[in-house]
Amino acid sequence: MLICILISISLVYSGCSFLTLPKPDIPVASKIYDINNRVIATLYKQNRVELPISKITKDTQNAFVAVEDARFYKHFGLDPIRIIGAAWKNLKAGKTVEGGSTITQQTVKNLYLSREKTLDRKLTEAWLAIKFESKYTKDEILEMYLNQIYFGQGAYGIEVAARTYFDKPASDLNLAESALLAGLPKAPNTYSPFQNWEGAKKRQKIVLNRMVDEGYISQEEAKKAENEKIVLKSAEKETGKAPYVVNEVIKYITDNYENGAQMLFTEGLSIYTTIDLDMQKAADEAFNDGLSSRKNLQGALVAIDPSNGYIKAMVGGRDYASSKFNRATQAHRQPGSAFKPFLYTAAIDRGYTQASTLTCEPVEFPQGTGSPYKPTDYGNNPYHNRPFILKKALAISDNIIAVKLANEIGPTVLVDYANRMGIESTLRPYLSLALGTSEVSPLEITGAYATIASGGIRSEPLLILKIEDKKKNPLEQNKPKQHRVISSETAYLVTDMMTAVLQPGGTASSLAGIIARPAAGKTGTTQNYRDAWFVGFTPELSVGVYIGYDEPKKSVGIPGGKIAGPIWANFIARALQDKTPVDFPIPANIVKAQITTDSGLLSTPMSTDTMVASFLRGTEPKEFSYPYNPFNPDYEEMPPGDNPDISPGPGGGPGHGFRRRVLDWFFR
Repeated sequence: MLICILISISLVYSGCSFLTLPKPDIPVASKIYDINNRVIATLYKQNRVELPISKITKDTQNAFVAVEDARFYKHFGLDPIRIIGAAWKNLKAGKTVEGGSTITQQTVKNLYLSREKTLDRKLTEAWLAIKFESKYTKDEILEMYLNQIYFGQGAYGIEVAARTYFDKPASDLNLAESALLAGLPKAPNTYSPFQNWEGAKKRQKIVLNRMVDEGYISQEEAKKAENEKIVLKSAEKETGKAPYVVNEVIKYITDNYENGAQMLFTEGLSIYTTIDLDMQKAADEAFNDGLSSRKNLQGALVAIDPSNGYIKAMVGGRDYASSKFNRATQAHRQPGSAFKPFLYTAAIDRGYTQASTLTCEPVEFPQGTGSPYKPTDYGNNPYHNRPFILKKALAISDNIIAVKLANEIGPTVLVDYANRMGIESTLRPYLSLALGTSEVSPLEITGAYATIASGGIRSEPLLILKIEDKKKNPLEQNKPKQHRVISSETAYLVTDMMTAVLQPGGTASSLAGIIARPAAGKTGTTQNYRDAWFVGFTPELSVGVYIGYDEPKKSVGIPGGKIAGPIWANFIARALQDKTPVDFPIPANIVKAQITTDSGLLSTPMSTDTMVASFLRGTEPKEFSYPYNPFNPDYEEMPPGDNPDISPGPGGGPGHGFRRRVLDWFFR
């Protein structure tokens, strides 16, 4: 009764213009633009092949009816039972968890209506559905529905979907393939077998179970179809610029707008992105050149402007045609030592200095498992058996000192700093986290490094600036979301530490000559050389490069500095070739001093292994380092026989303690 009343109101409101159905809107192409308003891609309805219902298998028809509208053959365009049931479920859940639209309603909505979520639109949709049912047979409506719905990958209609995913006509689809395709329209990106095989299979099982419930197939047939091997098509060569970026835009709009695919491919949207096509070209070239001789090796590259979070370039893999899996956003891998800058940020922010000293030596930490945790360094020598200042330890990527430092500040503190700087993946608060044992995506770690590069201000990575409809009315406008998470002094001190990675003695010293401009970064190599990383930044760009195989147990076999590093450096050199090099700005209360890398004390002309370190004014060392110094702050109070600095010299003359005081006076 309520439905009839609402429909009557709609008829009056619409002027009773029910003698003819409205004319569908003419499709208009949408365009995706880069930051300079250059067209990245044009999206329009294509690959659509109209197929008569007689050419669509019964399994396919039944699969869609079972999962989308089980009472399709019983209702008159609206399904009051389903509407009431969905309303009750949504009321109990406190949110929309199930829709009540029939296949007929979905068909008329796609053909005639906008996406406005208004009562008038819903009433008009209801009237059109009833009108549609009076004009067309159920088979004709189902045929229109199956020929117009969006399946992802630019495929409209069941025929193109069958060819896109299985390289076969829809007339040849078996039960397993039909059920998998029937699961896609609900969320084409979420359930795409190209991008989420497990999700696609779970959705296929739901469809098969619905078919069993509706009596279309037996439980045995469903089980057989669920276990049947499905062979996906190897995609043809894609053309166009930045295909992974375009796919991210498509995914965003289809996920965030009702009938987003219909909007994209028919309604003439203008989507303005942060991508710079010149930088994107440089990214593609550097990435492909770096992997040209390594078959099947995959990876990602992301470039972000630290000042605002704009994503300037994104490479999700070496060939979009062969794999649409976007490793920049979807691959979560252990970053190895590329995670260490978050540890050192936490330490510096909590009072440590670049000259704070820890010793690389055998050490054990108790664990809940019973066996102790024994970190070691890479290479032939698992321990250096000597002290290092923190700046040197980061430059050479010393693991022992990193774990010791994590133990001193606490793993939960490390998690907190990584989270606030931009890491959103779940981090396990163990000591090994200092060595990058929790998985992150290339996009989030690059964004987190951008927090350091920006002087401590976190900017959430941003891809889409503005979306307009075909009349240039704004649908969405996005601005940078920024807030300070660490002080500019802490950010600079960590940046300064990371510059040493690219200087002589650092793990990526060979890259400095390629970029020829001030830069900071960190290598990352996971256990057994499975994955390789280089993440770093200049004042203008934060860039992350991940290299690895998609097969879980396969290893790259090369350190991050040797394979990811050159891709990173070559990209930066190309992307910034027309920009004058600039240095990182130094906060006013930062001072510099030449210190020794083992004691953290001021160096002298006699000192070896020194480096320039930066300090908050007042925290710099005041004492000099001399030969035979045992690095003990209390050494002058030791008994003369145990301390060479104050023991008598040869022939009873003054010892090293006397010489120290003389040298202190001389160098000061």
